[in-house]
Amino acid sequence: MTTIGNRSSVWCAGRTVTRQDVEDFLYTEADVLDRWDYDGWLALFEPGARFEIPTTDYRPGWSPHENGSFVDDDWDLLLARVKRLKSRKAHAENPHSRTHRLVSNVRLSDGTEDSFKVAASFVVHRARDGHFDAYVGWYDHLLVPTEDGLRFRLRRSVLGHESLAAGARLSFIL
Repeated sequence: MTTIGNRSSVWCAGRTVTRQDVEDFLYTEADVLDRWDYDGWLALFEPGARFEIPTTDYRPGWSPHENGSFVDDDWDLLLARVKRLKSRKAHAENPHSRTHRLVSNVRLSDGTEDSFKVAASFVVHRARDGHFDAYVGWYDHLLVPTEDGLRFRLRRSVLGHESLAAGARLSFIL
């Protein structure tokens, strides 16, 4: 995990962004995903953004597209993923899993002139086909303040698991 301080705000893109702003953004995303509102979820990304879920052997500093990943989506693949998940062709999620997300330990750090880093912990509970699973880990995001609010430039979910059970699915989005 990227080392991120316990800052209450960052100065970015000519404005102050508070930890409360970021927490509200992450809580909104959790709610949007739990309601299976993929158009609403996609609206939380800036065009050109990336979405990554590295493999369970990920180490800080590794490149998910060079060292392996469960998800390594550029903007076009992210659009295709959302389109597929909204269709009946997403057999792994038809009908949808029941999910409940918890986000905590939100930390901010400076980034560039127009973006900043955010780390947070997550637990995603998923019920499907009589099974109940918990996925835990942390987020390592790059956010951009816009006129319409915060947006993801990079959304990375890093699992804390040593491995995933056989048949485990990540189609519900970490």
